[in-house]
Amino acid sequence: MTDTIGTATLVDWVTRFRDSIAENREWLTELDSAIGDADHGANMSRGMTAVVDKLASATPSTIDELLKSVGMTLVSSVGGASGPLYGTLFLRMGVSAGAVAELDAAGLAAALRAGVDGIVARGKAEAGDKTLIDAMSPAVDALDAGVSRGAGLADATAAAAKAAAAGRDSTLPLVARKGRASYLGERSAGHLDPGAASVTLLFDALADAVAGAS
Repeated sequence: MTDTIGTATLVDWVTRFRDSIAENREWLTELDSAIGDADHGANMSRGMTAVVDKLASATPSTIDELLKSVGMTLVSSVGGASGPLYGTLFLRMGVSAGAVAELDAAGLAAALRAGVDGIVARGKAEAGDKTLIDAMSPAVDALDAGVSRGAGLADATAAAAKAAAAGRDSTLPLVARKGRASYLGERSAGHLDPGAASVTLLFDALADAVAGAS
């Protein structure tokens, strides 16, 4: 079987992510209430519900159009910083992927790398700032490493999910340098970053979708 990811698997990915966000909505809200606006869970749940509803009404046949649809829906339906940042991830992924019906492991890794670069450019965050980048960058690094050593999509995305979780946990002792959490200074230490937490759910959903398709 060809080790690729197509539009059906991508739809499964965002659907799984929607479900996971809904299941963990209160946890994300609890994390955000400690160092943010207490709305990350609600905002992400609203956005991902809108994404899946949009794809259910009209599923694009090419990966670029599908990912752009996800991105635009998130930008228009998610409040706070999360909408523009997650929206940028998917929009940049779509541009990188192009008008194709499927991606191999290297193509998926390149698309996610483009998405992360877009978030960094937009949010001006870097590793150690206590943001979603602390989970997303290690995840994409792990995916790249897996592709470089010839790992299949299932193994590479599983490694990415594991790296995302480690990155999330690394935010616990950090002092926030970006966003609302940065206003708290030293008091932001001792709390997980909610954005990094939702990124972990994103990569868990990706690994599960790829495993389910293989």
